[in-house]
Amino acid sequence: MDRLPDNAVSPSARGSYILVIRLPERREISVGSLGRLDFEAGYYAYVGSALGGLKLRLSRHVRRDKTLPWHIDYLLREAAVQEILVFDSQERIECDIARLCAGSFRVIRGFGSSDCRCGG
Repeated sequence: MDRLPDNAVSPSARGSYILVIRLPERREISVGSLGRLDFEAGYYAYVGSALGGLKLRLSRHVRRDKTLPWHIDYLLREAAVQEILVFDSQERIECDIARLCAGSFRVIRGFGSSDCRCGG
């Protein structure tokens, strides 16, 4: 996916989301301040929130031409978003979602939002 479908998310939608990402082969990726990280081939789930607006945030994630301020941007240079799950919410629930996903996906400590306190 390199473009968010026009009808995927309402322009006024706010909430949290999961990006389901596929990395076709093992890669060592330089991830900003985290340095070089080893990513095995397979699927990854990235949980985030966009209380200011989901459509703009998700459009940015799937776009290829962008600056790389966030950890996820470095992975998305090498991998592709396969699916997006959206949770309509006015509250920050991404840590709750991340905890639920932790049993099914490998957790990369420190990868993600610097304001996240859930460890995932």
